[in-house]
Amino acid sequence: MLTRKQHELLMFIHERMKESGIPPSFDEMKDALDLASKSGIHRLITALEERGFIRRLPNRARALEVVKLPDSMNPSLGGRKARFEPSVIEGNLGKVAAPPVRSSVEDYARPISIPVMGRIAAGTPIEAIQTHSHTIAVPPEMLGAGEHYALEVRGDSMIEAGIFDGDTVLIRKQDSAGTGEIIVALVDDEEATLKRLRRKGNTIALEAANPAYETRIFGPDRVKVQGRLVGLLRKY
Repeated sequence: MLTRKQHELLMFIHERMKESGIPPSFDEMKDALDLASKSGIHRLITALEERGFIRRLPNRARALEVVKLPDSMNPSLGGRKARFEPSVIEGNLGKVAAPPVRSSVEDYARPISIPVMGRIAAGTPIEAIQTHSHTIAVPPEMLGAGEHYALEVRGDSMIEAGIFDGDTVLIRKQDSAGTGEIIVALVDDEEATLKRLRRKGNTIALEAANPAYETRIFGPDRVKVQGRLVGLLRKY
């Protein structure tokens, strides 16, 4: 049995993972639950972990997996314990963990091949995105509608958003995004970076998820959105 706050946090983490493929930061969780400090989030996460609802990834700052949801979220199971399959890709890139048993061959969704367009900086911006070097196979449920591409992450400026050096991020190609979304930003038509978008009046802020990096402020004509983060792949 979960407390109201434990249930709220679990569902917030679950919904964020469904939307972006990465867990929210502690600050985002604190704000979402209207708590005064992050210590309350630490206690709630510990309680959820002890009850088997989430798992903390070892040696990964603020990286979480949702292992299961409350039985009340699955009323059709008639009281049986719900099984939740976390959307995490393990092993080599492009190799998907074995899916649950299905009733027929037609139930399997074929992986989608998307191009890898070089590297993206999660730190100091690097040169603009290159032409694609190879392709990777991605489960279709990680992508959704639209055109997509992948980028290899270099740097640690987004670690508190669960994005680490060496990850491969999945990007939906688009030229606009809402404030708070993680985007591929092209600055002055020559350098690309992966940052959270913030709008402040007539200016655009590119915000890191690491206190070691400063937020950079630009005029609206200096930044172009080249895509929005929808998921990531990681080697273990």
